[in-house]
Amino acid sequence: MTLPAGAAPDGLDLRALADRLTTVEGVVGVVLGGSRARGDHTPDSDVDLGIYYRGDLDIAGLGALARDVAGGAWLVIRGHHALAREDVHVDWLYRDVERVREAWARAHRGAYDWNAQAGHPLGVPDFAYVGELALAVVLADPSGDLTDLRKAITYPDALRAALARNLWEADFLLQIAAKARSRGDAAYVALCVSRAMLLCAHALHAHDRRWLVNEKGAIAGADSLPSAPPHFAERVNQLIGRVGITPTELAESLGTARQLVDEVKWTCEEETP
Repeated sequence: MTLPAGAAPDGLDLRALADRLTTVEGVVGVVLGGSRARGDHTPDSDVDLGIYYRGDLDIAGLGALARDVAGGAWLVIRGHHALAREDVHVDWLYRDVERVREAWARAHRGAYDWNAQAGHPLGVPDFAYVGELALAVVLADPSGDLTDLRKAITYPDALRAALARNLWEADFLLQIAAKARSRGDAAYVALCVSRAMLLCAHALHAHDRRWLVNEKGAIAGADSLPSAPPHFAERVNQLIGRVGITPTELAESLGTARQLVDEVKWTCEEETP
């Protein structure tokens, strides 16, 4: 696959690095993910490399390679190194190929789980691991496993319907938040509203059969979808930015949130199997 323009930082040969990674025992293949794979990165964006493995992974071998490539720094390829002119932050994300296959099978049945993970306020749905591969650029795949799996991935109708049904949780969040407004519990209301809006973003992406793998950019991404309610991102950002602190202000915010959730539900009810 062709890398998006500018995806590889100046002086950094991503394919050569990926080839070296596949020499480590257990590594099946390597992909480029994140904003650099999508082509919407900035010059200071991290380089996200998905390292797909099977069975026992030689962690010590990966550590030795990281020290060699990064000149002793933890996944920061220094400007003085021959590979790069400037410091490049590289994230290595370990993915078990068989667990990705399992998540793919579950998604086809409309089944998924939210997994708690640091840095992810909503949590990571296991179908995100499928979406990561679907959106990635394969850099090295000696066995062809990743390429074959990637070719098979389409957005499942069952998952689309399941994420639409899961809007019941957004409804529930607003109901319990309403009980906290009279106490002026702005923090609790804000948390409930934020989670409800992220669930709406997932439902909208699913409705248009687009993989959503991270909360970052989820609202803006949903806004660009054909099915998005008018001015979705602007309305959500204004809502979360001004939830308020008095019972009256919180009630107004919950009314706005209710309107947004209802609009997303109406959208997702259209043509949803």
